[in-house]
Amino acid sequence: MDPKKFWRREVKELVCQGYDPSLAYLRAMLDNIGCGKPLGELTKKDLHDFGRRLDADFYPGLPGLFEDLEKRVKRYKGVDIKFYVISGGLQEVIEGSGIIQKYFGSVYGSQLAGDSDNGVLKYIKRCITFTEKTRYLFEINKGFKPSRTRRNPYLVNENVPLDKRPIPFQNMIYVGDGLTDIPCFSLVQKGAGEKIGGTAFGVFDPVRKRSAKWVLTKLLKTGRVISSQAPAYRDSDALGSLLRATVATRCSEISVKRRAAERQP
Repeated sequence: MDPKKFWRREVKELVCQGYDPSLAYLRAMLDNIGCGKPLGELTKKDLHDFGRRLDADFYPGLPGLFEDLEKRVKRYKGVDIKFYVISGGLQEVIEGSGIIQKYFGSVYGSQLAGDSDNGVLKYIKRCITFTEKTRYLFEINKGFKPSRTRRNPYLVNENVPLDKRPIPFQNMIYVGDGLTDIPCFSLVQKGAGEKIGGTAFGVFDPVRKRSAKWVLTKLLKTGRVISSQAPAYRDSDALGSLLRATVATRCSEISVKRRAAERQP
């Protein structure tokens, strides 16, 4: 398949017809699945197998960042770190990655389905749109695991008191690279009722002038992220260094707060 034709013609035509952009690309994929079509008789296993091939294409500093952050957090007693993916991309492709399987607790992505678990993909099972991403932030915030919310999707609407939520928004660090991440940037930074919000970082391609301009006008000037860097995650890279420092700072704050609480009569 020609990616430019897929995105600029097939998906764009559906968007012009009124399709939500996320639904448009999933519909366009389904239109290309089947006997004699470009994607052939595509199955969930095919997507998973394809995802296994992507580990060599991760940005510089990955997966080292995850291992490094886990080691740093272990220095703080009673503090843990968890990694999640919330994406409009296909969940089976993401979950196929060995890096994701090793380091990430849960993946929330769009899904296609067939008539059986191993059947040819024919239907849209789940579509994660712009604001739909925020739903999964609340699931993480309230401690609802995917195994529970799959059985009861409305569980996320349960009223869980702020002091009973296992992962407060102020403990979240969100990294995103596009328009679909803006609702999550705002939610994490504001904290959804908490006195202090979390931290949001934007990612852009420094080679593309339009990418840098978009970040400046849409993210930085509007305060949706605290900063934006190129996608490089080594200790010597700007984003990699900031993520390490942000995690260490939050761990220190949690430890100090706990010690202070223990000293109170």
